[in-house]
Amino acid sequence: MPRISHPLDGVLLFDKPIESSSNTALQKVRRLFQAEKAGHTGTLDPLATGLLPICFGEATKFSAALLNAHKTYRALLRLGQTTSTGDAEGEIIAEFPVRIGSAEVDAVLAKFRGEIQQIPPMHSAIKHQGKPLYEYIRQGKTIQREPRSVVIYELLLNHLGDHEMDITVRCSKGTYVRTLAEDIGAALGCGAHLIGLRRTAVAHFALAQGFDFQRLEAMSTAERLACLLPMESLLPDMPKLCLTEAQVKRLAQGQKLGLDTTLLDGNVSLHGPSGFIGVGVLQGTCLIPDRMLSSVAKQAAQADMTENFGVE
Repeated sequence: MPRISHPLDGVLLFDKPIESSSNTALQKVRRLFQAEKAGHTGTLDPLATGLLPICFGEATKFSAALLNAHKTYRALLRLGQTTSTGDAEGEIIAEFPVRIGSAEVDAVLAKFRGEIQQIPPMHSAIKHQGKPLYEYIRQGKTIQREPRSVVIYELLLNHLGDHEMDITVRCSKGTYVRTLAEDIGAALGCGAHLIGLRRTAVAHFALAQGFDFQRLEAMSTAERLACLLPMESLLPDMPKLCLTEAQVKRLAQGQKLGLDTTLLDGNVSLHGPSGFIGVGVLQGTCLIPDRMLSSVAKQAAQADMTENFGVE
């Protein structure tokens, strides 16, 4: 019997388990919600756990902002060892004595705050001549990589043990936390690799408001749907512009609007009498439709049919 799927719009803050790829987690959640369409907003490695925002239906149109958003992680480093991959999946390639205290760690962490340069790891999906770097590793090849600029907004020491360090990292898009772990270990002179990683925030979304699969599975359908956030939750900092029904209809037909507004040029969150309808671009007094809900266009077309032909 084919699976039944339904139109569903909204955002789920999902707590991804360990040893599950982001896509596997996405498809499992999509089936649980019986959703026609779903997408995630930034890959987590299988060994990483934590916040994976999942967008259902038309929410996928507005998820791009999260791809570029800053993210926060809780990372656990094993000191005194380096591995072939920079994390616990690789083979140990060197061991060093660990003779450091919190003062030395604080001094080193200070050097990694702000804009820094990172060399992407070979065990990554970055492409070289059309192929991911990890495919070259399988062939025994190493590719020269150029350093990239990333920003470490926050880097805090939570706990320092004999051979482990627990840190919090808030960083820009494109930051490799396992590379950061390796670089911190090198700066401390004892080497390090990543043995645990949990994403605790993506932009304004926090893991504390998230749900794991077991909890979702135990819910009724109504309880599960109540976990979804509205689509506009993806755009919290975008200026809001309220429109009349006639203005909404014109935008849905792809027309531009002339407006008298004090809002600055740029993207605006559009709201009609029935709520959120999409995103537009303000250029002076001109409003240009950008990403509109499909349902808005359908409603406008239905209104035209009713008005012109009396068809309902």
